[in-house]
Amino acid sequence: MAGFGFPNIGQLTEAFRKAQQIQQDAQKLQEELEAMQIEGSSEDGLASIWLSGNQQPLKVRIDASLTEKGPIETEKAVLEALENAYTNSTNTMKGRMEELTGGLNLNLPGISDDN
Repeated sequence: MAGFGFPNIGQLTEAFRKAQQIQQDAQKLQEELEAMQIEGSSEDGLASIWLSGNQQPLKVRIDASLTEKGPIETEKAVLEALENAYTNSTNTMKGRMEELTGGLNLNLPGISDDN
C-alpha cells in the first residue's frame, strides 16, 4: 500500500504529535500575549499608552503639563504614543509567532508586513 504515496503510520503519528504541540504552544502564547503590558510613549515622554501583546488597550497616562500645551499638541502626543505602543505590540506578537512556528510564513491576518 505504501506505493500509493501514503506516509507510513510513524510519519503520520509524528505529524499529528507536532500539530498538537504547536496547538498547545499557540494557546500558551495567546495567554502570554494577553498578560503582557507593552508601552508606547510620545517622543517627549508626556503621553504613554499600554497595550497587551494582542493590542488590547490597557491604560493611558498623560502628563498634566501636556494639556497646558493645548488640544492639538495633546492629540499629537497621544496619537504618537498609541502608534508606538501598537508597533511595539505588533512586533512582539510577530516575533513570538515566528519563534512558535520556526519562522514559517503563515500569512496570518493582522500581523503581515503589509499593515
